[in-house]
Amino acid sequence: MPEPLKNLFSESLLSGFAQNLCRVLPAFDRTVFLTRVFDKNWEQRELKQRMRHIAESLGATLPPQYPDAVQTLVETVEMLIGEQGEKMAFEYCFLPDFVEVFGLEHPELSIPALETLTRWSSAEFAVRPFLLRYPGRMYPQMLAWSEHPSPMVRRLASEGFRPRLPWGMGVPALKRDPAPVLPVLEKLKADPAETVRRSVANNLNDISKDHPELALELARRWKGRHADTDWVVRHALRGLLKKGHPDALALFGFEQGLEGVVVENLRWPPEVGIGGNFEFSFMVKNTGAQARQIRLEYGIDYLTGTGKTSRKVFKIKELILEAGGVDTIRRQQRFTDFTTRKHYPGEHRLRILVNGVELGAEPFAVR
Repeated sequence: MPEPLKNLFSESLLSGFAQNLCRVLPAFDRTVFLTRVFDKNWEQRELKQRMRHIAESLGATLPPQYPDAVQTLVETVEMLIGEQGEKMAFEYCFLPDFVEVFGLEHPELSIPALETLTRWSSAEFAVRPFLLRYPGRMYPQMLAWSEHPSPMVRRLASEGFRPRLPWGMGVPALKRDPAPVLPVLEKLKADPAETVRRSVANNLNDISKDHPELALELARRWKGRHADTDWVVRHALRGLLKKGHPDALALFGFEQGLEGVVVENLRWPPEVGIGGNFEFSFMVKNTGAQARQIRLEYGIDYLTGTGKTSRKVFKIKELILEAGGVDTIRRQQRFTDFTTRKHYPGEHRLRILVNGVELGAEPFAVR
């Protein structure tokens, strides 16, 4: 079993960080801080609970006035960046969380602090309540950050501004109307940093879920400008491609009228046990007289705990299938339970998709 992510918050990590705090604030009581963190309930706390508990323990041991406390953290991070360079260290995410917990009433101090802290540990989650509370101030700030010399700050401009940031606090106004986000994405779509471009793609993918036509409009305008921007466009439209959106497919040359393309010899087990592997194979043939550009996917209709089904689509590959060509596909899907997906016994269904069109479907049982 992999090491639980919550164990990143180790005693050695926090002891080392406390020592660095003491270099900036010699009066900081390292022993009291560590004793508060590793209390009798530490082992029972999960990832986000530990992060918040560390932030609250800092609040109890740093100077009682927020301006002094946040300045200590900012100076410590500036010192670490000077010695080690910028990094996106998830294990230090309690630092921007401290600003979220204690600094919401102090935007004049907290917003510049997040600009610094995100260069050490991303502030994408901590910035969300500020977007909610101070949109008139934060929306221009996100645009200003998109021109920052640090790629970590530029990434925050996009990632923190996502309408549907996973695990992040919702910002309903951005889901309803992502217009404030668009100038940031325009600035960053060809950013030299791959991590920034990936965030732009994820942001536009978020937008495509609520405003597909807007996402497609941007994609058409961006496509063909540069190889990096082309990657952003394709990654941003992955959700629409998996849904078989005809305009998204057409943008990349995938026709939905595939006369002569057939799926044959679909073989699959009639059942699979929870924890097992579902192995299947099939052939895709082009019986027509012209080569076809093909996007191959498979979908599984999972049975949920409520008795309904939820489809998940998985990409296989993209290819050009010549006239008379045949391609044999073999795949397996794990039915192991994860924190993000739990399996339930009952009838499921396998679907084979070619350019978003279902060309084969068969039921199977999960036991």
